[in-house]
Amino acid sequence: MASLTSIATPYPSSSRVKSTLFSAGVRSATMGSGHTTSSSSLVKIRCASTKPAAEVDWRQKRELLLEKRVRSVDVKEALRLQNENNFVILDVRPEAEYKAGHPPGAINVEMYRLIREWTAWDIARRLGFAFFGIFSGTEENPEFVQSVEAKLDKDAKIIVACSSAGTMKPTQNLPEGQQSRSLIAAYVLVLNGYKNVFHLEGGIYAWSKEGLPVETEDED
Repeated sequence: MASLTSIATPYPSSSRVKSTLFSAGVRSATMGSGHTTSSSSLVKIRCASTKPAAEVDWRQKRELLLEKRVRSVDVKEALRLQNENNFVILDVRPEAEYKAGHPPGAINVEMYRLIREWTAWDIARRLGFAFFGIFSGTEENPEFVQSVEAKLDKDAKIIVACSSAGTMKPTQNLPEGQQSRSLIAAYVLVLNGYKNVFHLEGGIYAWSKEGLPVETEDED
């Protein structure tokens, strides 16, 4: 079955605004009139043509994660860091999965969410999912960064978690590791200035398998 991230998040381009992110951290926006504005500081411009994280090649994401020294930690180390060093576990799974069981004290911000709109483009995406037998299509959460920023400052010590996680470690079958929702989320966080980002190896599945504490929340 095709990966969700490979078909969930292509956004339509905008004919009115085109944005480019340069490696030096400068965004330049070219408007329909042909005028260009730029800033020497990192300015976030969120528009329909901004490239979703899932469309960035995994090699590029992995290179940035390694460059920013994002480290994977196992579940027991994560629990110790949470208890002793004020680390926060950021659970990026869908809200329903989070409520069904998560590490105590973890906060939830969905990296992907159910497709909400009913534009022609969104209907086409729903049909694309249905073609593969998936009737609850998801999209990259456009409010992910804003939601995290509302809860955690840029110096917060964060361990990003999803269901079973991916890995940055090379193996014989996966020489460049394998991406996951939590690694994509970690990539987005370091791209947006978060300085202390870690990744939960094995995800919530490994956490539960080790018999570590889990709490649940009632559905609304």
